[in-house]
Order: sequence, then structure tokens, then C-alpha cells
Amino acid sequence: MDILLFVIGFLLMFVGVLGSFLPVIPGPPLSWLGLLCLYFTKAVPDNWWLLGITLAIAIIVVIMDYIIPAAGTKRFGGSKYGIWGTTIGLILALVFPIFGVFGIIIWPFIGAFVGEMINKVEHKQALKAAFGSFLGFLTGTFLKFVIAVVYFGIFISKAWTFRGEIFQF
Repeated sequence: MDILLFVIGFLLMFVGVLGSFLPVIPGPPLSWLGLLCLYFTKAVPDNWWLLGITLAIAIIVVIMDYIIPAAGTKRFGGSKYGIWGTTIGLILALVFPIFGVFGIIIWPFIGAFVGEMINKVEHKQALKAAFGSFLGFLTGTFLKFVIAVVYFGIFISKAWTFRGEIFQF
């Protein structure tokens, strides 16, 4: 049973890191569930403080992921069109990998710009608002990625420490 929980936890960790970039997958909460699976094994001793603190951080990051892009857009004079454009641009980056790895950066910016052009008349203002929306998106994504990687590090550290007990046959 411990090996199954370890494998499920590892998969949740992996998907959690991917979820840092994909808007439909909640990265940090999935990473936290991976930690929870690891702590449900008989091999790893309970640490409710660690689980509680990491859960609180995951919840805060999810909330901040909604606030940061909107704040970035508002700060640079943008609108909801810019936020929607950024999200649509990210989805396009995943569906049409024309620009390769850089597409995950280029498409959201293009989407934000087009969204702002639909809402605004002036190119300069649309560009500024698109930059704000894009900056907010990058900040939120970076924050989710850091948290997911830190949780993955905790997972690997604990799994390595208790590897003998987890993989005991």
C-alpha cells in the first residue's frame, strides 16, 4: 500500500508542477495532495504542522493567482479583456506550439494585446495594459511554480529519508 501511495503522490507532484503553467490544473493544491499521500504511508511519520502550513500556503497561492493578474492589469490600465486575452493566449500556446518553448511566453502577451485592442482604441495604451496583464500572469505562474517545486523537494526529501520503509517488501 505504501508503494501505491508513493506512486500516486509522485504523480500528483508531477501534475502539480505542470499545473503551475496550465490554467485549468491547480498546481499547488495537487502538489499538496501529493505530500498528503506520502504522509498517509505507514513509513513516513505524521507531521501535521508541515501539512497544515503547506496547505495554508497552497490556499493562499490559489487566491493570489486570481488577484495578481487582475492587479497587474489594473495597475497598467488594462481591462478584463486583457486578462481573458492572456488566458486564451496561454491555451493557444499549448494547442499550437508554433514558437516552441517560448510560445508559453509569446502567446499570452499576444492574447493580452489583442484583448486590449478589442477594448481600447489606442495602440500605446493597449500595449501598456497587455504588458501589465502579462506581467501579472508571469508573476502568478512563477509563484505557483516555486511553491510546486518546493513541495516536490519536500516530497523527494521525505521519500529519500524513508525509502527503506516505503519500498519494503
